[in-house]
Amino acid sequence: MRTPLRPLARILQARQDGMNPDTIEKENLRLRHEATRERTRARAELRLLILCAGFVLALGAIGGRMALLAATEPVESRASAPGVEIIAQRADITDRNGRILATNMTTYALYAHPKLMVDPKGVAEKLAAIFPELDAKALERRFTDGRSFVWIRKVLSPEQMQLVHEIGDPGLLFGPREMRLYPNGTLAAHVLGGASFGAEGVQSAEVIGTAGIEKAMDARLRDPSQGGKPLVLSIDLSIQATVEEVLYAGMTMLNARGAAAILMDVRTGEIVALASLPTFDPNDRLAPATTGDPGDSPLFNRAVQGVYELGSTFKIFAVAQALELGLATPETLFDVTPPLRLGRFKINEFEGKNYGPLASVSDIIKKSSNVGTGRIALLIGGLRQQAFLKELGLLDISPVELVEAKVGRPLIPKKWADIVTVTAAYGQGISSSSLNLAAAYATIANGGIKVTPTLLKRETPMLGPRVISEKTARQSIDMLRLVVTDGTASLGEVPGYEVAGKTGTADKPKKTGGYYDNKVINTFASIFPASNPQYVLIVTLDEPEDTTLSEVRRTAGWTAVPVAAEIIRRVAPLMGLRPRLEPPAPDAVTAASN
Repeated sequence: MRTPLRPLARILQARQDGMNPDTIEKENLRLRHEATRERTRARAELRLLILCAGFVLALGAIGGRMALLAATEPVESRASAPGVEIIAQRADITDRNGRILATNMTTYALYAHPKLMVDPKGVAEKLAAIFPELDAKALERRFTDGRSFVWIRKVLSPEQMQLVHEIGDPGLLFGPREMRLYPNGTLAAHVLGGASFGAEGVQSAEVIGTAGIEKAMDARLRDPSQGGKPLVLSIDLSIQATVEEVLYAGMTMLNARGAAAILMDVRTGEIVALASLPTFDPNDRLAPATTGDPGDSPLFNRAVQGVYELGSTFKIFAVAQALELGLATPETLFDVTPPLRLGRFKINEFEGKNYGPLASVSDIIKKSSNVGTGRIALLIGGLRQQAFLKELGLLDISPVELVEAKVGRPLIPKKWADIVTVTAAYGQGISSSSLNLAAAYATIANGGIKVTPTLLKRETPMLGPRVISEKTARQSIDMLRLVVTDGTASLGEVPGYEVAGKTGTADKPKKTGGYYDNKVINTFASIFPASNPQYVLIVTLDEPEDTTLSEVRRTAGWTAVPVAAEIIRRVAPLMGLRPRLEPPAPDAVTAASN
């Protein structure tokens, strides 16, 4: 309760005592003012105490943060942007033995905050001196046109980073990131393809596949649920290196425009080596060609993208189908007297040869008779022939794990007339890829089970549908063996490894129609060892010429065959194949000494 200024009892008592009652009011008023001042002072002191405590806490927090920053490693500021977090980690790629083909490496990107720069013009000139591809004037314009952020380089080497450090301008900043590294350089470049940056931030960048298996298996390589488990390929690094080395030497010596080779396990469909020349370095992948023939670009994968008329390598398919249908046996005789007439068309033998009047099916393959193969194909019929080639996978895009395979669509005539039936039987007028050819030969080599090629390591044999019987497959291999021992591929014999195969010399078609007289695509499709087939090797050369003698030789027997033989000679021991020593013929002459 508030104390009254003029309490009645005190007023009455003062009047009785003869005192002035107004002094009582003045005294009470003074006491009330003093009490109010005391309360006001107490509140002010409390407010000052709280304010001081707040200042102390704020200064303590600032000091603690400064101490924390001083005790940690300095990092660049992080650029904030809406969207999901960038996933930079990408799984390694290894060969079948665990050797690294592709991995990740930590590097730095260079960017700038122009508004923090002290000397934009000087920085632009110094950066242009470090990076010759940069233009100093263009950089200066970007630094001075009001931008707050400028990318300068996506990837820096340690030496370049040190040189940029030495410029010493506060507006130059570095952002850590991962980049894809291919430690073997050009080796297996067309298999791996390459990678580049996708979504990018200051602190990280998304690595995405741009070609080859890097792009085909991009989702698997970026999948966090895999826990960084490497992607294991069927490629053997040592064998791949050997194949590329021999193929390059052969392409150079034979003056070829390009070359391709495929080594495949016939039981699993695994591709042990796949080479295409000329090649490139996936660490510094070239820009795709925008003009000229795509086939001239090193990025072009001749083993998969290149669809060619594969010549006489197709003849074994016509023979195998005839054997399977019961239309012929290896000993069946056919009239091979040239020419084979089909309306206005005449089919002749290579270089005007004549293998007639009669030749067995084995001799037709051994001597590579166009007329004999054509007569076998007419006996089969176009519809059955087309269905069989499709069953072998020769008329479809290869399902191998390469994005380039989708480009390698076989070229098939719209109408399958009798002339197409004949020419397709000896590999003209129909184009397919070397990889499709390898899978078709592997189907014959493994006993007739269809082979699906793969670049991923498999632990079990193929379980595809049966295309031909084991008996037909065995007879076909025996005939292919005769091609090497007694026929057009005699230079393909590798002692101890029983090579079987078929040559193919196809005239190169002109873009305007017709064929060149002096340009060919040469192929040798081989199986080894013939007695127990385990591998198929396809070697293709684009416009080769053997000029070692006075006469220029362009046939596969002189070009693709010796290259394939050298590859087999060198890789067979690497794959653990023991040479089989064949006993000398009974009538052979042997050297003896006393």
